[in-house]
Amino acid sequence: MRIQLNYDLSAQNTFRMKVSCACWVEYETVKELEGLNFERLPKPLLHIGEGSNLLFTQDFPGTVLHSNIEYIKYVDMGFEDVPVMVGAGVVWDYFVSETCRHGLWGAENLSLIPGEVGAAAVQNIGAYGVEIKDILSGVVAFDLQERKRVKFSREECRYGYRDSFFKQPENKGRYVITSVLLRLSRKPNPRLDYKGVREALGIPGQAGNDGNTVMADPKSVMAYPEPVMADLIGHLTPQQVREAVIRIRRQKLPDPEELGSAGSFFKNPVVSRAEFARISPDGSAPHYDLPDGMVKVPAAWMIDQCGLKGATEGGAAVYDKQPLVLVNASGSATPQDVLALEQRIINGVQERFGVTLHPEVDHI
Repeated sequence: MRIQLNYDLSAQNTFRMKVSCACWVEYETVKELEGLNFERLPKPLLHIGEGSNLLFTQDFPGTVLHSNIEYIKYVDMGFEDVPVMVGAGVVWDYFVSETCRHGLWGAENLSLIPGEVGAAAVQNIGAYGVEIKDILSGVVAFDLQERKRVKFSREECRYGYRDSFFKQPENKGRYVITSVLLRLSRKPNPRLDYKGVREALGIPGQAGNDGNTVMADPKSVMAYPEPVMADLIGHLTPQQVREAVIRIRRQKLPDPEELGSAGSFFKNPVVSRAEFARISPDGSAPHYDLPDGMVKVPAAWMIDQCGLKGATEGGAAVYDKQPLVLVNASGSATPQDVLALEQRIINGVQERFGVTLHPEVDHI
């Protein structure tokens, strides 16, 4: 257990905002968390992971908690499915690397996403056709209000697009996830929805309306002709898919160690078909048709169409390789720089397309 007052948070958020908190608490076990005297800690309380999806807008007046609960336990009964219990403090990409090393399928498309396992379950992280909810069975948490351990099934987590039960206003900050149960598989099941992933693996495939997703069944390798499918199942490994995803991400996204950012800053807007027809009368804009009849439009495309790729406000900038990402370009950007750039982008997209972008990054 480590408790420190007036703690510098510069290294605890990937945006590298120079802010501090009144108190920092880092614990190693669930018992240490349960044994904290919360009444004596400065309020409010904020629990963070790697700080990869946060924008601190000012110094935090309360207590920031961080988990060092780090373990990976395989419940290997020799069957096709392999349950894995993971401590909330495990770095997400380390977990993915370990599962791929063991030849287990399910997490490989989520490679190189920054953050820790507990925060990943809160955020419902996703990339290249996979979300954590697809492999999650449940979570164990500590209820700060009732001061007791609680369990949630996947259904009770109420996952949505970058959303969950834990992010709802009435629940936010109440539950601290301490461990996550994930279910992986020995059975080859490559998820090759995205054109970029297929190309990185040297696999041809028909692109969809957004230029990325395969037109046939986008959730299954069965979308491919039988010979291609057989070859994929027979030769691909989770490690190969992981390496392909890593190559793509490194080409498009900045390394937080070199350039401060919080990853994708905005959610991709979901609009009605009528609204999409207004945005793109000829239907040529990149988009993804959702099963419920709605249409998802890439926020990056909208930002680019507004001429904002590379735009700057003070030390903050729109990343020139991926306009969905805002970066601390100078290394000394202030929260006000980022907020000003965020608002400029929201205003620009609203004026051009009549669509309001919403941040994916939590503002603290």
